Amino acid sequence: MVPNTLFMGRQQYFLPVCESTNTEAQKLLNKNEATEGCVVLSSRQTNGRGQRGNSWEAGPGKNMTLSVVLFPSFLPVRQQFYLNIAVSLAVLDLVREQGLSQAQLKWPNDLYVEDRKLGGILIENTISSQILQHSIAGIGLNVNQTTFSSPVATSLASALQRELDLDSVVCRMLEHLEKRYLELRAGKLAKLKFDYLQVLYRYQEKHSFLVQGQQVPGQIQGVDEEGRLAVEIEQELRFFAFQEIGFVI
Repeated sequence: MVPNTLFMGRQQYFLPVCESTNTEAQKLLNKNEATEGCVVLSSRQTNGRGQRGNSWEAGPGKNMTLSVVLFPSFLPVRQQFYLNIAVSLAVLDLVREQGLSQAQLKWPNDLYVEDRKLGGILIENTISSQILQHSIAGIGLNVNQTTFSSPVATSLASALQRELDLDSVVCRMLEHLEKRYLELRAGKLAKLKFDYLQVLYRYQEKHSFLVQGQQVPGQIQGVDEEGRLAVEIEQELRFFAFQEIGFVI
């Protein structure tokens, strides 16, 4: 199916099986064969990657596994987390449109519904002269899979109690992605940041976190421009990079 977009998903490559759609997208970039918005889709990834080097579990033909090529050269390196915000919001827009109004974004870029993981995003940037030369946004969303080895994993079908048309879900994903990306390109950073905080998992709630192997009580107060999580711990505002803090679910 062809999405109703200006450029997002107008160029598509479908691979029944591949190691990683991000890897395949990088190969297209290396050969100068990818235009902006180029999408690589696969029914089955044999080595799908997640944040922090984790693998991504996905049943063949049941979920959305794709990578999108973007050229955000308008975005300074110091503001690259805004690309994560835009892509994450686009996936959440899709999920909420399907009926999961309670879904949220778990920092830095996972999708959660009722403390269970729906999907995740992995963005790989190539930087040149403090500018983002190109980016590959890998998106994994559990759609019709209903059994998982992880107890915290779930899917749209499980949460909604119905199966979805995967092609339609992919099309709507690309349409939402283009809308959010155009907001980013137009410099609407404050709007994107505001929208992100409104749907941030456990935002301004008191919870336990893992810091240097210890459980500590804290409260998320926001995210800074570099993408670090701002958490108030013992009346002190501290900032954490991706691997410096964990959530106690």
